[in-house]
Amino acid sequence: MPEARAPSVAVMMQAWDLRRNTTGAMVLAAAQRAEALGLDGLCVGDHVTFYGFGNDGLITLTAIAAVTERIELKTAVYLLPLRHPVPVALQAAQVDQLSMGRLVLGIGVGGEDPHEFTSSGVNPHHRGARANEALQIIKRLWSEDHVTFAGRHFQLDDVTLYPKPARPIPVFVGGRSDAALVRAGRYGDGYTGIWQSIERFKQAQEMILAAAAEAGRRPTDVEMGMQFWTSVAAGRDTARAAVARGMQGTYKLPFERFERYTPFGAARDVAEFIAPYVEAGARHVNLIHVQATPEENIERAAEIQAALRELFP
Repeated sequence: MPEARAPSVAVMMQAWDLRRNTTGAMVLAAAQRAEALGLDGLCVGDHVTFYGFGNDGLITLTAIAAVTERIELKTAVYLLPLRHPVPVALQAAQVDQLSMGRLVLGIGVGGEDPHEFTSSGVNPHHRGARANEALQIIKRLWSEDHVTFAGRHFQLDDVTLYPKPARPIPVFVGGRSDAALVRAGRYGDGYTGIWQSIERFKQAQEMILAAAAEAGRRPTDVEMGMQFWTSVAAGRDTARAAVARGMQGTYKLPFERFERYTPFGAARDVAEFIAPYVEAGARHVNLIHVQATPEENIERAAEIQAALRELFP
């Protein structure tokens, strides 16, 4: 394995929501602050109605793309099986052109709230198969004209789509299941794990490489990475309480289900928790911060980035 180096660090952007006292102006100001501080990327989540809450990742990134110039823009993750792949291909291509080639389309299949799928007219049991077909379609629409596709869930007849992306958009696959790992190996330019032990992360790499080889791809075709919920505070108890509150409010599950995968404390503590994943091959890290404001999320992420650079000069 190549010598470990500091990973690229992206911070999750909270979407605007007036009922949560977060305005669009606050989100965009935080994005500009992240770029000014030298963070490598901004990532956004995506849901249609996750326990009643929605946030369209590509809409959020469109606004951010318009007020930034250099920073990478990532969905982490976009729930691809909830949508038809043709409009997704168009929307992603437009965001990529607007940002001059800064989009990374991270996709996942979700499923924690099955009602989100049935509310969108999608059978939750079909979400993996829909994602696999959609990935094939989207990649072809970005690079080909007159695309025809006959699948179980999607059928295309002589479809051409313009504008096309500014360059081939990297597609990163997120998830924990074996099916997600195979999907990453077959179709992904990157993989982003979440809630994984270091042992499972190493196993995930092996499974992804095997799937890539079976698909005739090179082992280096898939960039490995991880996503972590976190909170930074001077006291570990304070940091733990903050991230526990955020995760329990989001997933409706006790924090103890997630705690062993979740770094919290001072920025150095968080970086040291992440370090074994970097040593095992993680080249990108997405941070989902639970701080008081969008601006503070950015500031604390920059502290973790600096700590990781100290550990991996």
